[in-house]
Amino acid sequence: MKGDVRLFKKLFCLTLMLMVLTGSMPTIFAQDNKRKDPNEKKKKEELKSVYKKWLDEDVNYIITDEERKAFKALKTDEERDQFIEQFWLRRDPDPDTPENEYKEQYFERIQYANEKFASGIPGWKTDRGRIYVMYGKADEIESHPSGGSYDRPSYEGGGSTSTYPFEIWWYRYIEGIGSDVEIEFVDPSGSGEYRIARSPNEKDALLYTPNGGLTLAEQLGLSNKADRISGQYGDSGGGRGNSLFGGRAKDQPFEKLQLLADLQKAPAIKYRDLEVKADLPEIATDILPFSVRTDFWRISNESVATSFTIQFDHADLAFKNIGSVYTAAANIYAKITGLSGRRAGQFEDNITTGRYTEAELPVGQAQRSVYQKNIVLPPGRYKIDVVARDTTSGKTGVLHHSFEVPRYQENQLATSTIVLAASIEPLDNKKILDSQQFIIGRYKVKPFVSGIYKPGQNLAMFLQVYDAQMDQATLQPALKVEYSIWKGDQEIMNIVEDGKSKFGKIDMKGQQLTVMRAIPVLDKLAQPGSYTVKVKVTDLVSQKIVTPQTNFTVVNR
Repeated sequence: MKGDVRLFKKLFCLTLMLMVLTGSMPTIFAQDNKRKDPNEKKKKEELKSVYKKWLDEDVNYIITDEERKAFKALKTDEERDQFIEQFWLRRDPDPDTPENEYKEQYFERIQYANEKFASGIPGWKTDRGRIYVMYGKADEIESHPSGGSYDRPSYEGGGSTSTYPFEIWWYRYIEGIGSDVEIEFVDPSGSGEYRIARSPNEKDALLYTPNGGLTLAEQLGLSNKADRISGQYGDSGGGRGNSLFGGRAKDQPFEKLQLLADLQKAPAIKYRDLEVKADLPEIATDILPFSVRTDFWRISNESVATSFTIQFDHADLAFKNIGSVYTAAANIYAKITGLSGRRAGQFEDNITTGRYTEAELPVGQAQRSVYQKNIVLPPGRYKIDVVARDTTSGKTGVLHHSFEVPRYQENQLATSTIVLAASIEPLDNKKILDSQQFIIGRYKVKPFVSGIYKPGQNLAMFLQVYDAQMDQATLQPALKVEYSIWKGDQEIMNIVEDGKSKFGKIDMKGQQLTVMRAIPVLDKLAQPGSYTVKVKVTDLVSQKIVTPQTNFTVVNR
């Protein structure tokens, strides 16, 4: 028995040696060795440190709280890499170029901050470095690198004192913060590390010196310096009643604290977060309903003014009560792309309703707000992706719309699109200068975007006519205009424009030919359903005909 055991041990050792020599170790041993590989654990820790450095150092100042939370929730490195790519893409001012100008400028600012503001710690970690990295170079800088004698301005109380080294940075405008932004930095230690000051008194080297560096009010005995010391963080004027001349609004305690709080936030990305949602598929749920229509107006054969009109029903918006006044607002982001996928344009803006009292609110909620943006495009097919977000409720709507910009041939009778208008108003030169949206030639035309009418409303139409030939007898174009309304294949109504009706007009002043008509939606159109309005324009000189058309809907009251 003992001999058998010894024989088995020898066979086992020989087999094990053979496996080592031939490299055929069992998988279990190989896996065990792999688990014990110290380099593998080190590599994983290094990889994790890369993402931690990106979050805590590279983008610490510009990443929003929502983005930081989302990044920390990611599980895989692939997700993190994709997040980082999208992070910079959202901030790219021109995604169609290979360079990301924002990203390049951002890291250039970090390098500059490290060179100029280092003081025992890296420059980007200092207060001046942080502000420079986040908002760039100030529009104006007042620098006192050595401190010394200082005559206070009147809004700081007047009088003379001696100061520590300090700087005042002034920004004309900072997105998300406001205009006329003034930031004061003080270096009380003389080490070169300037810190953001919460009060003008922080730079006063004689603040705690009895009878030293008094303000004018303190010199006249109208104020006590002790009040200025005890209130230096609560009254930028230097204590209650310390200024004889009054202070600035932006130096008031609450405004100062609000500015300091705003400077701690990540810089605004405007509505670029909406751009991500613009790439959602067609099945995206439009929680916030709105309507979009596209109209075209000829500029030249290769340039067409394209009007994008967006309409919100106030009933779909959330009104906010601010001091017993109700108002609602929505952010808009739109991206226009061609067939090749290359971006052809974009716009973003904010729509704000009127202001209503509580008694007026029901009337306001029954109204609409309309926004319009004009972009010049060459002929071709495009797609517009529009995202709208209610700023009060957070509800978001996504709408995708394909359209084709027409090609206008030279000396070929043509028209613009037919605009179903909510209102048509002639403008004089002064009104044209004062107006911005809805201007078409010499008229202000506000589209009725939804195209949904109730019996009793007027069906108002507006269009322009191009390249009508001149009648040599009158030296004016000669047009015949007919309107017809169809329900399916059945003609419901036909009107020939004679220029005598108060509901119709053909404006032939100058080179612009404008056709307008209002048709009451009466009994013949009272039946709910879809309708088509056709406008037949005949050039009586060339005998050419164009028949633009558009659709509308009639519903019950």
